Amino acid sequence: MRQFKLSIHTAAALFATLILPQLCQSHNGPHPSVHDTVAGILNRFKSTLSTDEIVTIDLAKAKSLLTEKEKHILSHEHISFHVNIPVKVFIIRDASMGDKPFWLKERDFKPLGLKFKIQNRDVDFWVKDFEAGRISLGINSLSGNDHHYGVALMPLKPDPNLEVTKMYPGQLRTAAMKEGVKPFVDKNEALPALPTVLSGLTIVQTVYKNRNDAKLIGIYRKTSYPSGPKPDQIVLTWANDPTTSQTIQWRTDKTVNKSQLQWIKKTDFNRFQPGAPKIIDAVTSEMLNTNYVNDPKIHRHTVNLTGLEPNTTYLYSVGLDSANSWSELSEFKTAPNKTEPFSFVYMGDAQNGFDRWRSMITGAFRKRPNAAFYIMAGDLVDRGNEIDDWDNMLHKARDVYDRRPLIPAIGNHEIQGGHPTTYLKLFDLPKNGPEKIEPERCYTFKYSNAEFFILDTTLAPKLQTEWLEKVLSASTATWKFAVYHHPAYSSEPARDNKKVRNLWTPIFDKYHLDMALQGHDHAYLRTYPMKEQKRVATAKEGTYYIVSVSGTKFYDQDPRDYTEVGFTNTPTFQILDILIDGNKLVYKAYDAEDKIRDEIVIEK
Repeated sequence: MRQFKLSIHTAAALFATLILPQLCQSHNGPHPSVHDTVAGILNRFKSTLSTDEIVTIDLAKAKSLLTEKEKHILSHEHISFHVNIPVKVFIIRDASMGDKPFWLKERDFKPLGLKFKIQNRDVDFWVKDFEAGRISLGINSLSGNDHHYGVALMPLKPDPNLEVTKMYPGQLRTAAMKEGVKPFVDKNEALPALPTVLSGLTIVQTVYKNRNDAKLIGIYRKTSYPSGPKPDQIVLTWANDPTTSQTIQWRTDKTVNKSQLQWIKKTDFNRFQPGAPKIIDAVTSEMLNTNYVNDPKIHRHTVNLTGLEPNTTYLYSVGLDSANSWSELSEFKTAPNKTEPFSFVYMGDAQNGFDRWRSMITGAFRKRPNAAFYIMAGDLVDRGNEIDDWDNMLHKARDVYDRRPLIPAIGNHEIQGGHPTTYLKLFDLPKNGPEKIEPERCYTFKYSNAEFFILDTTLAPKLQTEWLEKVLSASTATWKFAVYHHPAYSSEPARDNKKVRNLWTPIFDKYHLDMALQGHDHAYLRTYPMKEQKRVATAKEGTYYIVSVSGTKFYDQDPRDYTEVGFTNTPTFQILDILIDGNKLVYKAYDAEDKIRDEIVIEK
């Protein structure tokens, strides 16, 4: 919860400012659409600027290209409402925004010269007096991604009572400005206790997601790895039973409307007279990335092979005979249909620093070339709905994810903009999750004598608890692993995911989950074995909770009573070997220099 810090001198200065109103006339007129105006601006940029200009345009250049009419709309028509009496309008914004929104000074809003600490952010206040009637306020910023400003109203007359009507957009609401009130209609955030000097204000609850309505900077982008007629971004996943199926997906440019996959058992290929491969047509879908000037439309191709033999290696290639575009031979192996020893790799957030991350993933591949699959516990990329970030990550994962299946979970960076749209388009995954949750966001699969439960912590944990209990209670696997992003036992000092811990760990305890593989906190942490949120003596009694990071973004870590091993500023990959002889799990965490940083052995 955010906390205000207000000194006596600050309160006195604010009070003195509030009682010196100078009334000004507000703008009145029709309501042009900000969305249509921005669309027109972006279309004009695209048709009049060069590729390099449109990709590198900065705030000053963008503003200089606006017409006076466009500037007026953007500075007045983001939100509006009517008041029945004169009011003082407060704009409460992140102080780090500098000169944003651009219209504050231009419309004669005055800074109070006061700042308050709200959690770890400074906010400041800008004010202007308006007569009764229509009040309209401008967009949040032209650069996008800033915190949306807040709006509060102070009556300048004691009678009659303030009435706020005709609010636009229609989601806007009003409330008394006091502790517990949400400043935004669509963000689960409440005001803390407020200083007395702010009592009596009316807050206009704005729409936080509209903070990027007028974003002009960074809209048009170039991908460093555009598509071409030859297939790339070949990735293995499982959408069905790993023992008898394999899912393969890949990319081409828009000129390739059809693509195929040919496959053959490796034993049939490695003969003096090789057998003939089978061929299947891919399901092809169009993926629009209209803001990418060098790759606005691509085609994604997917094949789900079924009826395969268990524990069998196959060779495959994707492409098309007529285009002479077949990819190099690669391979996959189906899961065993009986208990067999196996290994897998687990990594936390990649997110950024993909050049360095490539050394991690290829290092894992060299270290354990027979690993059955690769788990990524969310935040695979930084900007989850911007395709160039995925292009970068998938390029750096080449020669690994076309040979070993990717098992992904959704992190907060996959839901950029509120929904993991791009993630769900890129990967075909099992659809056996909770009925009331969008398919592929939660799922489970079995491999040998282990079962894996992939959860989505960007959704409310309570929506998944019933399903989680159902699938865990039905599991007969010897080894059980949960994979999700936000950790039940946090590493980063300011974080604590109580709902995940309170709702899910009792279920993990009840059915003895062996390990929870997590991410998000950008440091390495392994707990002691935990049960009922307390440390226990052995893994036979409790569950290990692990947090790891594989990219180059790191956070601090503070001591916790549940931490057995913890360290910072170190990316790692983890190899887990499940051995049948002795019913043993060997877990090792390696850093980029191939040094073992953590190691445990669990025996059943």
